[in-house]
Amino acid sequence: MSRGSDADVGTALFQENNKTLFQAIAQAQFIAYAPYVFQASVIMRDNGMLRYIEAAGKQGVTITDTAGKINLPEYATRILLEAGLGIGLLYRHDERFFLAKTGDIFLNNETTRVNTDFMRDVCITGADKLKDSLAKGTPESLKEYGNWATLFDGLAHLPQAATDSWLAYDHHHSIQGFEEILPLIFEEPVENILDVGGNTGDWSIACLNYKSEITAGILDLPEVLSLAKDAIDKEHYRNRIKYYPQNILDPEEAIPRGYDVMWMSQFLSCFSDEDIVLVLNKCYEALPSRGRIFIYETFWDQQHMEAAAFSLQMTSLYFATMANGKGRIYDSKTYMSLIEKTGFKVTTHIKRAGKTHSLLILKK
Repeated sequence: MSRGSDADVGTALFQENNKTLFQAIAQAQFIAYAPYVFQASVIMRDNGMLRYIEAAGKQGVTITDTAGKINLPEYATRILLEAGLGIGLLYRHDERFFLAKTGDIFLNNETTRVNTDFMRDVCITGADKLKDSLAKGTPESLKEYGNWATLFDGLAHLPQAATDSWLAYDHHHSIQGFEEILPLIFEEPVENILDVGGNTGDWSIACLNYKSEITAGILDLPEVLSLAKDAIDKEHYRNRIKYYPQNILDPEEAIPRGYDVMWMSQFLSCFSDEDIVLVLNKCYEALPSRGRIFIYETFWDQQHMEAAAFSLQMTSLYFATMANGKGRIYDSKTYMSLIEKTGFKVTTHIKRAGKTHSLLILKK
């Protein structure tokens, strides 16, 4: 069963070469100056410039007034404001500057703020290592922070700003749609749920809140489980949950049996094609015949907005340079072909659950 429109922008958008010459030139120059675009935009957001211009409303602001307000030299203020025009954050009329629609989104939209902080605090430090990461298949940018095989191994030891922004990014993008999905979990009898790749335990906590009689388990790397334990202890659910510290890619470690539902949210995208098949085969062995697996993923080709598809494609570069050197945001066709290799059948496919995700329900 499939729910949701098949008219996905992510599929149709990239099948045509329909930009005009001048549009193509403009985008190419935007790419050429992208590092300055990002840095200048973040500075204007964080030093209060955009907020000051927003507050001025229809009155707009002058260069001199803005310089005094944000305590920058007039020279620095001028070139930032003029850069804001080209970036699209601002517009100008009669020598006064006003906040444009893009500036409003960049300043006030939560998703944009979370994505920007994630890039600033986690990714940009080693972005120049992209070429080496792609060639070697290892996250070369991660070495800027520590000598770990994956970011997840060192998550608890990153600089505080990086940890906070990573957690905010993960939390913001992973909890969307929980209220919509929880009733589907419990359409059939459920006694216990295994959260595979549970990160900070958000999904387990949501399930334990939703049904007081169920128990849960979380399987993840030991370093990540420490974060989940802290969150779950605060909710006083210590007696209703078990922890399974393991590397799921270790062929010698089996997934615990006895769980009639397994949940994986943005988890399998961390792995290569071969790893996904390995993980799902292990799940197949552990799942009872009546069991179900819920996979909650973002597919770039099943988005209804160009911005969403673009953001997901860029996230694959984060996996290459920073996370583990082999994960990516998948297109749905490739993902489905991997599931077919495992013996599972997709009984339900809900597009745009939580706006940008797809929910797959698998059974034996």
